[in-house]
Amino acid sequence: MDIIIIGGGIGGLTAGALLSKDGYHVTVLEASNEWGGSAGKFSRKDYLFPVGATMGMGFEEGGIHYRIFKELGISVPFLKLDEIMRVYNGSSIMPYYADRNRHLAECTSQFPDHAERIVSFYQEIWKMGAEVRKLIKPLPVLPPVTMSEWRKLLFSINIGTPKLFPYLRKTMGDLLKKHDLEESHHFRHFIDGQLIDSMQATSGECSALMGALALDIYHEGAYYTEGGLYSIAEKLQAYIEDHGGKTFKRKHIQTIRNEKNKWVAVDQRGENWKADHLVCNLPVQSFVPLLPEPLKLELPNKLQKRSTISQWGAFTLYLAIDESVIPDYTALFNQVLVEGGTMTEGDHLFLSLSSSMDHIRAPKGYRTLTVSTHTELHHWDTKEKYDRYKEHLTEKVLNGVERVIPDVRSGIDMMLTGAPRAWERFTKRPNGMVGGFPQTNEYSLFNSISHRTGLEGLWLCGDSVFPGAGTIGVSTSGYHVYQSIAGKR
Repeated sequence: MDIIIIGGGIGGLTAGALLSKDGYHVTVLEASNEWGGSAGKFSRKDYLFPVGATMGMGFEEGGIHYRIFKELGISVPFLKLDEIMRVYNGSSIMPYYADRNRHLAECTSQFPDHAERIVSFYQEIWKMGAEVRKLIKPLPVLPPVTMSEWRKLLFSINIGTPKLFPYLRKTMGDLLKKHDLEESHHFRHFIDGQLIDSMQATSGECSALMGALALDIYHEGAYYTEGGLYSIAEKLQAYIEDHGGKTFKRKHIQTIRNEKNKWVAVDQRGENWKADHLVCNLPVQSFVPLLPEPLKLELPNKLQKRSTISQWGAFTLYLAIDESVIPDYTALFNQVLVEGGTMTEGDHLFLSLSSSMDHIRAPKGYRTLTVSTHTELHHWDTKEKYDRYKEHLTEKVLNGVERVIPDVRSGIDMMLTGAPRAWERFTKRPNGMVGGFPQTNEYSLFNSISHRTGLEGLWLCGDSVFPGAGTIGVSTSGYHVYQSIAGKR
């Protein structure tokens, strides 16, 4: 069978590598100049910059990357972090430890007036997280569509699963309220900072089950990957080539049609690419417009409706810094939260600093720093607004970086901005939207989008479909596509 994969992000490459291993003829068509999508890279002079944040998850034994790498017989160098990140929450500085007991001790030290309630809150969400991890270990599909998916979900249920049922419609805000932490604004601000990065939503809207998993999985393992997370994509792409597949960059697909039971993708030069199965590793907002109107009408209503919904954008600063201005023992990953601020538009920053030993990213004596914040796309919809807001947000982000590296401005050797238009140009994501749908009760779990499009032989993976954003999420969606196609032989 011939397989075409549109989009060389980690989700599509995961599906492609696994299908190549099973003997399928795989062709990957990537629109940009790099592999990895939102987890890709770019180079300027002596520096290599990861496009997005570079903290890795899922490399621990049993994690999704561990399982897929083991199945494929490949590896990626990584370093497990004891201190996952450092959180600059208003005037306080808090190390976030992988060890659960150290994390609780730090939380009770930082928030002494709420110590007992914080301990009980974490005990509950860690129990929830453990049960969710057991439930998803066999990688069930949500929402289940076929009988085999329903069977797999039922077989995933274990003796502890019923404990999760009362939380199905709850939010993280409900759990904070249950533990009388709703009015602990400083602690809630801290929790919101963790949720917005992984779940694209704050505690008031974030699904209780997904939020508990997000806060629990930090303690299963967080990792620094040498060079950046793009190395996962490049390993998978090389595997496809080594196993008879073909991979192409700068192939921007314009339309998709069905012709005599074959799927046909047409690129920007009018070249036709035909296959038995077509996998779209694209946001749904990019995927649906590629189809002719008759095929659009055959898509599930949920998929059609969500293709019109705008998501978050990102504003990113890429800095190359003289190492001499970086304080000793600065953490590789940092969050900066403005006291009383929102979780967007520079009030929340995530900083990814290259290791002093990582000379893939920077020459000796220099480090690279990627700093990102969420932004609403309507701030960037005209050229006048765009230029003015980029200048404003650049200054605000630099002010935030000074919380971590006070002398950063004097050490800058290079500074580049990644506003939504740049994200759109380099990753081909519409209007520069990133991160998938927020993991609220409205969009997560049984309300997610399936990797099945309802059209035979046409599949979806990536951050728009279950289980969502991040390399763990997109790799899982790619694995689901692989299993569904391989099961049809």
